[in-house]
Amino acid sequence: MRSTTFKIAALAAATTLTLAACGGGESTDSGSGGGDDAGASEEAGGDEGGDMITIGIKYDQPGLGLNTDGNPTGMDVDVAKAVAEGLGYTEDQIEWTEAISSAREDLLESNQVDMIVATYSITDERKERVQFAGPYFVAGQDLLVPVDSDIQGPDSMGDAILCSVTGSTSAERVRDEYGVALQEYGSYSECMEAMASGQIGALTTDDTILAGFAAQDEYSGQFKVVGNTFSEENYGVGLNMESDNCEEINEILQGLWDDGTMEQIIEDNLGAADYTPNADLNPPAEIGGNCA
Repeated sequence: MRSTTFKIAALAAATTLTLAACGGGESTDSGSGGGDDAGASEEAGGDEGGDMITIGIKYDQPGLGLNTDGNPTGMDVDVAKAVAEGLGYTEDQIEWTEAISSAREDLLESNQVDMIVATYSITDERKERVQFAGPYFVAGQDLLVPVDSDIQGPDSMGDAILCSVTGSTSAERVRDEYGVALQEYGSYSECMEAMASGQIGALTTDDTILAGFAAQDEYSGQFKVVGNTFSEENYGVGLNMESDNCEEINEILQGLWDDGTMEQIIEDNLGAADYTPNADLNPPAEIGGNCA
């Protein structure tokens, strides 16, 4: 996967910005990547030497946010790099931190990160605790199946067994609404192994996550995303309620779509799975978030 340098001409105008103040507490078990200090930067603006920006990403989602030997890759990682550049940071001024799903609001509220870009769906409940810029992408729940499968959607599963990751509401939704059989595993990686060996017939979660797993070299050409989404997941950039950067980030995200950068990011990271975003949902109709 090649590394992309992002140029956002009008927005990278070398303005010094101020982000949330550094949190003084101990680091959480979500981990820290790229530096000893897991706290968010005290000042934003890459023009001032030594300034850093701390960004939370997923470490275990191929194609979206995967940290291998300290080298994060994926669609969310590339979006985060582009946002950081638009705010005036160079890539070596980014400090990466793992943002597991259950810890994202806590990381932002305690100022341990400046922003989170981690398949972070904008919801009314989350907006009570954090700001969102975006959405920068609209995903949807879908199915991943073997390339020779006749399954076209959750209503055509028949006797096929659906993978259920422990605690997965997406799999439970398909079971409850369509009456399919579930087999529980501990992770999506285990689901992929089971499907590769023929033990299960489908895996369900966001279509982007499915495409990321299918795009791995070890599964090249074996699986396909059905392309029949049955939910909407608005991925946003999570920010502390006190952050002043929300509107600026909205402009940066809009620029990624306007100049074609976002399409290239998607192709670079998910193209190997022959993934095509839902054209009815992307580009997002409105990039506005819930800026304070």
